[in-house]
Amino acid sequence: MVNPSNPFGAFDPQDMLDLEKLAAAMRGQGLGAVDMGAVVEAQRRNLEALAQANQVAADGMRALAERQAEILRQGMEQAASAMGTLLSSGSPEDKAARQTEFAKGAFERAIANARELAEMTTRAQNEASDVIARRMAASMEELKAMIDRSQGR
Repeated sequence: MVNPSNPFGAFDPQDMLDLEKLAAAMRGQGLGAVDMGAVVEAQRRNLEALAQANQVAADGMRALAERQAEILRQGMEQAASAMGTLLSSGSPEDKAARQTEFAKGAFERAIANARELAEMTTRAQNEASDVIARRMAASMEELKAMIDRSQGR
């Protein structure tokens, strides 16, 4: 019976990991014998791709954290330098002008840093997604080849 809230019906992705259920389902669809070695090998490559994607994502997040720490260090140095400049002698007008320039520079750096961090995050996510997308495409080709072989093509 089709459940309108679940367009996949009785499909359970966990069944894809149970090789006996997968083979039985394929035989039930008239796909003939299944090369279980090829299925196991395909699953191994899927897991390798997942591990690679996780490594790419972890490397990206590590680089992001390092850059955030560097931005914080630079910000603290700039703030200390600005405090020295702002506390130096001068007329109130000069001090107000220096404060305005410091605030403007700090705002511009904050925007540039936020943009850089967003780009780093996006790049890491895209690289990890690309690994998965390439493996999915290869997996579909492998599945098609297995089906063709099982049907004697």
